[in-house]
Amino acid sequence: MRTVGLLHPGRMGAAVGAEIRRNGHQVLWCTAGRSQATRLRAEAAGLAPVDELRVLLDRSEVVLSICPPAAAEELAQRVAALGFGGVFVDANAVNPATLHRIVARLDPTPVVDGSIIGPPPSGHRTATRLHLSGPAPHLDLVAELVAGTRVEPVRLGAEHGQASALKMAFASYQKAARVLAAVAHSLADAHGVTEALLAEADRMPGRILAQRDYLPSVAARAWRWGPEMREIAQTLRDAGLPPDLAEAAATVLSRWDARRGVYDVSAATVLKDLRR
Repeated sequence: MRTVGLLHPGRMGAAVGAEIRRNGHQVLWCTAGRSQATRLRAEAAGLAPVDELRVLLDRSEVVLSICPPAAAEELAQRVAALGFGGVFVDANAVNPATLHRIVARLDPTPVVDGSIIGPPPSGHRTATRLHLSGPAPHLDLVAELVAGTRVEPVRLGAEHGQASALKMAFASYQKAARVLAAVAHSLADAHGVTEALLAEADRMPGRILAQRDYLPSVAARAWRWGPEMREIAQTLRDAGLPPDLAEAAATVLSRWDARRGVYDVSAATVLKDLRR
């Protein structure tokens, strides 16, 4: 049995902590400054309370940080200031540059870069993936904490920043797609065409992010799609909706101006065009 410190038990953190506990490990959480809602989640997950962060760090072999991304760096600094000597896992939605600063702040404490994709684990399916990158011995230790649970450990490699980069890449699509859907439905509602929009949505392919080989076709038609996005931006503006996402899409499409009508090119090539 290992002792794991969890910072802090929100919906995702409490659910992941419960899986680690069910795997035979003790999971601690710090009650200082936390809300009643957090206390109830921690109790329901079977987590063990301690009164001070220092006590949690002294007793823990591994500390798992799952908090809002804006608080991740400050939380890591607090852990570093208290001289934590175990393995620190930053499993927050932060960009690779932030992760590298966290690694530097905690040095010489070993850090594992983590990112969580999927809903909080529940039920009988493994739908939550904990992606990990960092030095192999520490990465393996963290992976073993959740092995066989409803949280699937996924080893990405030995390089800090890989897990964070994956989260940024996936969430850039997932989160933006939900926002785009909200804008599209609001525009349809404003013009009384919601049912027709839903009917068209049912005909759409469901695996757009997985269709990497389709992207050269997008680049070849960007010269037409860009102006269309400008028209969409104006339609949104006229309906009192934010045009920013449509205008940003037009800006991205303009990076493919030189690919007009060119379909016989690799996905890697057109993707490189975007990284000017």
